[in-house]
Amino acid sequence: MSTTNLKLPPSVDSGVFMVSSSILIDAPREKVWSVMLDFPSYKEWNPFVRGQTITDKSGNPLPDQTPAEGKYLLIAPVHLPPTMGEPGWFQKQSAFEIITAVDHENYRVAWVNIALPKFLLSAERWQILTQVDGKTKYQTTEVFGGIIAYIVNFFMYKKLVLGFNAQAEGLKKQAERIDL
Repeated sequence: MSTTNLKLPPSVDSGVFMVSSSILIDAPREKVWSVMLDFPSYKEWNPFVRGQTITDKSGNPLPDQTPAEGKYLLIAPVHLPPTMGEPGWFQKQSAFEIITAVDHENYRVAWVNIALPKFLLSAERWQILTQVDGKTKYQTTEVFGGIIAYIVNFFMYKKLVLGFNAQAEGLKKQAERIDL
C-alpha cells in the first residue's frame, strides 16, 4: 500500500458521533470498486442513497460523472429509513459534498459536506475496500461534527445506522450479482 499523500479517515474523537458499517462481499475488489463508483446506477441497488450526481459548484449536473478529487457531489434523495420505494415527505434528505479522495490504488473514496459552515455541521464520509480471505471487505464510516451534529445524533442516529447497513447490503448484492 502506498503511503504517498495518503489521506486518512477522521477519528470519532474529531467529531460528535460516527456511523459505520462493514460487510464481506464475494466479488473481486475491482468489481466492487466499479459498482461503488458508478454513481448513476445507485438508483438500481441502493435503498439508502438513491442518487449521487457529480455537479458544478451551483449543483448543476456535469456530463462527466466520473468521481474525482475536487468535484462536487449532490447526494439526493437519501431515504431515511432506507427504502427502494417512495418514502414519505419527511423521509427524503439530501447532502451537498466535495470529493476529497478518490484513491484507485488503495480503493478508498471520501467526501465532506459543504452545505453548511463546519461549526454548524461537518460530515466526512469514507468508503474503503480491502481484501480478506479472497473476498472484498467494504467499510464505510462517517464522522459528524458541529453544533447541529448533536441534534442529528439524537434524532437520526438509528436511521443512519439502518441506512449505512442497507447500503452495504445493497452493494454486496449488486457486486455479487452482476458480471462486469
